[in-house]
Amino acid sequence: MLHKERRNPTAPAIDPDDADGGDLSVGDPQLGKSRLLSRQCDTCVFAPGNKMRLTPGRLHDLVAEARTRQSFIICHSTLPHYKHPEVKPAICRGFADRYDTQALQLIARLFGFVEVDPPEQGPSEFSAST
Repeated sequence: MLHKERRNPTAPAIDPDDADGGDLSVGDPQLGKSRLLSRQCDTCVFAPGNKMRLTPGRLHDLVAEARTRQSFIICHSTLPHYKHPEVKPAICRGFADRYDTQALQLIARLFGFVEVDPPEQGPSEFSAST
């Protein structure tokens, strides 16, 4: 899930592929900071082995789009329609550790990050095709 560049980098636009149109803000209104995963989730798209079973070239396209927009990727395991609806959207740690975009720089300078743990999920929980 990509953050669409806007004036407020912590309030991403809804991706047209997001059917439920839920709130995808990575901003924590109580803390005034943006949520960033404390570590990569168990099925991070940046982990070796293609655990998300992405089609060839899909990760490259996601990264290219996020970098072109000077934005970031929201971790799939924190999306509201995924396995853990109670979890709030957070910036993908795999992306943030590898790329330094304008949105990430602005968030760091203006708001800061609050690190949150990825949701726990067992290997039998995962079933996705992208």
